[in-house]
Amino acid sequence: MKIDLNQLFNGSQQKIDIDSSFDMSALEYSAYNPLKEPVKVVGAVTTKADVVYLDMTVSYVFNGVCDRCAEEINREFSFDVNRIVVEELQNEEDDDGFLIVTNRELDLDELVNEEIVLSLPSKILCKDDCKGLCPQCGANLNVNKCNCKKEVDPRMEALLQLLDEEDK
Repeated sequence: MKIDLNQLFNGSQQKIDIDSSFDMSALEYSAYNPLKEPVKVVGAVTTKADVVYLDMTVSYVFNGVCDRCAEEINREFSFDVNRIVVEELQNEEDDDGFLIVTNRELDLDELVNEEIVLSLPSKILCKDDCKGLCPQCGANLNVNKCNCKKEVDPRMEALLQLLDEEDK
């Protein structure tokens, strides 16, 4: 979806509302497609004192698997995008907070795709204190405890034998 910003830049219009949904089901993340439902974008492009601002909220549901216990999860994410829209920058190093558009046209599809990719967590967990899976038997430690004996580092075995002899 492309938004023509010409009327905002020349001052004949003050605001363009944004209320759109985007199909991003083809987006690949960690070998699967987590965005099965449409991504919702709500906001506006406005002009104040000859400066064009983009303020929008991006919301989506992440469908995936927990990185520790492999349980399926559906988690809602939402974040704000606030930028000043410009046609060019005088100093290329000062691009933080600025959104550069060409031909006074904002490509909302490209922007939303980029922002979502940047917002996706590097590790997704079903809950912050997820215990994961037992490395020996594969039991989900969030659901039940397993009776596996912990492997002992061979360098510590002599100490464990001493402790066992003391207990006798």
